[in-house]
Order: sequence, then C-alpha cells, then structure tokens
Amino acid sequence: MHGGSILLVEDNRDDELLTMDALRNAGVANIVTVVRDGAEALDYLFAQGSFASRDASRQPCVTLLDLKLPKIGGLEVLRRIKTDERTRLIPVVVLTTSSEQEDIRNCYGNGANSYVPKPVDFDRFLDAVRQLGLYWTRVNEPAV
Repeated sequence: MHGGSILLVEDNRDDELLTMDALRNAGVANIVTVVRDGAEALDYLFAQGSFASRDASRQPCVTLLDLKLPKIGGLEVLRRIKTDERTRLIPVVVLTTSSEQEDIRNCYGNGANSYVPKPVDFDRFLDAVRQLGLYWTRVNEPAV
C-alpha cells in the first residue's frame, strides 16, 4: 500500500457511499478525503480556503474525479490540476456517468490518467471501484 491518501471528488452521496464501501471491501486502507464540488477539490489540493492549514506537500496518491460537479466542473478541475506545477503529477481518474466520446477525449486531452464510466449495475460499479483502488494504491508506483 502506498502511504498517500485518496481524494474523492463526488457530489452524489449514494455514489460516495458505494465508492467508500468498495474501497473498504477491497482492503484499501488509505485515508479517503471526500469533497463535494469542484471548488472544494481545488481548495483541498492547493491548501487554500477551508483547507488552508492542510500540508500541501502531502498530496493524494490518486484523485477520483466526477465530471458533473457543482460550482466548478470536473473538466475545469482536471485542467487546473494538470497545468499547475504543484499538482500536475497527481494521478487523476475520471469516474463519471458519462461515456460520451467528447468527454473522454477532453479528459485525456487535459491530462487524465484514466477514464472510467460508472457502470449502472450495482455489482459492476463496486467491482470497478475495487479494481481502481487496488491498482492506484498497490500496483501503481507514484511520482515523488
């Protein structure tokens, strides 16, 4: 297990609970920080606003990012993460209900490390999140 935390950017409470449950069932013991909109995600990553006291040198080992977010959309959050020297190496997995080719191209074009459409089927959703959690916390070697 890599020591970093996981940042979950998700405004849907049901999807948040399912994601947390799937990670726990997969044995992913990393701390998961949940933020509910794009502005809060940026505040967390850049240690500003309500997260101003957070140590910005301790970034998540992966960010799970929904696209459809209030305040600041997921694509803009992704763009800001990947264009800032302080955060550009953080792996970002777009975990969203959209399977539109334009969304997929835009995300990869803006530096997404992975794009995973949320399966509608409950068991498939849990399995997808389990696999993501295990890969990004145990298999992938993060940049330091």
